[in-house]
Amino acid sequence: MNLKETGIRSLFAFFGVAILAFGVAVLRAGEVGIDPFTSANLATAQLLGLTLGVYQLGLNVIILMFVFFFAKKYIGMGTVINMVLTGFFIDFYSSILQKLGVSAQGMMQQLVFLVVGLLIFTFGASFYMAAAVGQAPYDALTPIMVERLGLKYRNARIIQDTSFLVLSLILGGPIGVGTFAIAFLMGPFIQLWDEQVSQPVVKRVIQFFLIEKKGRRFSPNILK
Repeated sequence: MNLKETGIRSLFAFFGVAILAFGVAVLRAGEVGIDPFTSANLATAQLLGLTLGVYQLGLNVIILMFVFFFAKKYIGMGTVINMVLTGFFIDFYSSILQKLGVSAQGMMQQLVFLVVGLLIFTFGASFYMAAAVGQAPYDALTPIMVERLGLKYRNARIIQDTSFLVLSLILGGPIGVGTFAIAFLMGPFIQLWDEQVSQPVVKRVIQFFLIEKKGRRFSPNILK
């Protein structure tokens, strides 16, 4: 992979992270619960008197050391982009939505926030993963389970997210129907976005700028 291709893919990773963070902010604004990992992190950050961005960055560094030991092939520019920016992006978007007075009034509006937030969040996650320049430390845990335990991607993701869901419940994190929806639907939704949108878009853009040969694969084939 040359420098130009790495740069293009890194831009995809950056926009993917920005998108998924906005999805989390939408879920927070609707008060329907956020993804299990962020929920657990937010609860812990509040207990420690830290912002989400600062705490999540620290935790990601710890997880990164584990990933480096077991599967450092998943570490790249996308890893740095995600682990450094996601928490701060969520803080930023949440602040903007709060200042704008964006919130859900009633169950029907909460349902809209849930659906929109979930779709945006999973699309962003798929988009940055399709860039194939490294995964976030948390996301890298899933393919490690796939490779070492022989699980399907969607099942491994459900196990992982459910574990953090339990942790968030123990810590008193912002749990809601959205948290449970993400815990069980994130894996399948990421796979759907990846196959139908993210992979084709990344492939075509790379081909357009680099005139690459057709049929080349652009990400690990673990997303089955």
